Amino acid sequence: MSVPTTLAGARVIVGVGGGIAAYKAAHLVRGLVASGAEVRVVPTASSLEFVGAATWEALSHQRVLTSVFEDVEQVAHVRLGQEADLVVVVPATADLLARVRMGRADDLLAATLLVARGPVMLAPAMHTEMWLHPATVENVAVLRSRGAVVLEPAVGRLTGPDSGPGRLPEPEAILAAAAAVMAAPRDGSGAVRRDLEGLRVLVTAGGTREEIDPVRYIANHSSGKQGWALAHAALARGAQVTLLAANVEAETPPGAERRDVGSAAELAAAVAELREDADVLVMAAAVADFTPRTRAEAKIKKVEGQDAPPIDLTRTEDILRRSVEVRAARREVAPGAAPRIIVGFAAETGSAQSSSLELARLKARRKGADLLVFNDLTAGVFGAETNSVRILDTEGADVAEVTGEKVRVAHGVLDQVVGLLGDVRLQA
Repeated sequence: MSVPTTLAGARVIVGVGGGIAAYKAAHLVRGLVASGAEVRVVPTASSLEFVGAATWEALSHQRVLTSVFEDVEQVAHVRLGQEADLVVVVPATADLLARVRMGRADDLLAATLLVARGPVMLAPAMHTEMWLHPATVENVAVLRSRGAVVLEPAVGRLTGPDSGPGRLPEPEAILAAAAAVMAAPRDGSGAVRRDLEGLRVLVTAGGTREEIDPVRYIANHSSGKQGWALAHAALARGAQVTLLAANVEAETPPGAERRDVGSAAELAAAVAELREDADVLVMAAAVADFTPRTRAEAKIKKVEGQDAPPIDLTRTEDILRRSVEVRAARREVAPGAAPRIIVGFAAETGSAQSSSLELARLKARRKGADLLVFNDLTAGVFGAETNSVRILDTEGADVAEVTGEKVRVAHGVLDQVVGLLGDVRLQA
């Protein structure tokens, strides 16, 4: 039987721990069901003090069990985990993390996690002191070493007046992380292959805005969804991710360090600051090619009977090409200088003289990035949930084609990155 790589049609167990953040799991269950997953909720007994079984049954359309002594004739404590394509625990409390780490099987959720053969994703939520306690830190490290995907909690308001790390990520972000885990390559045990473990990945996402005056700007249609998918996919595979977000309104992928930028100049400055510390640079943002030479300090007024005033444009920095040049210069004195891999994106339309693919091949040779991901804009890319790309090498030759949900495309790009990283290591 083939293993599903999308949430649609996947059998997902949602484990609910006994914390106040359990109410957010209801939104996650709704999102999973809307994505086409077959969802079974397995709450701990203490979590039912926060959200009752009736809620889970109404949202999942499945019977709710909590004890290993229920549904005994179906051997539920074994069958549920064995049949699951994905197990997501929301919230994973400090107590639950400790019990899972020790291999306890004292309730249905713990027993299900012991027999799960697909990916396991844990979304912790607890007070800051609990999250930072050496016991919890050790428990998380051990669970990750065993193949579990343990999300980083968000930083924010906790129960009461306290604030800090330990807040459950928003359901939208957990859902996106679950999709990234489903689409990720697996190892022999069925866990996500952490082939980017410890590597630093810098991702740009979204579209820049070039201000004309305090009200107006020049922009593009980029939603940032492909860059977001790349961040989620890299995190699932063990990377440390920094995300440069150009005008993207979306929940930050759990564990990513995010910096918001507005214009092409701001993005160029941020990339210049951070790229030397990155092992992989992925330039997925749509960067404006032109920007107004001067920005009007006041709103440009419409004058009756007069044409619109012209806007004098100047070219922006080619951030991708500049990154390649800087790396080449640094490698003359320090072979192997970072970033080891540079990935660019090219969204093209054809012209009277050349097809969009021919233009992309020329761009690949001109830019000099290790990989160039080509989007044909005639297929409709911006804002869509799916994508279809051709991945080109530095000479413009085909490397791979990937089609499907954007997170699947993201993993396809990262597969090529992993292959190139292996080649770099062999040459070192």
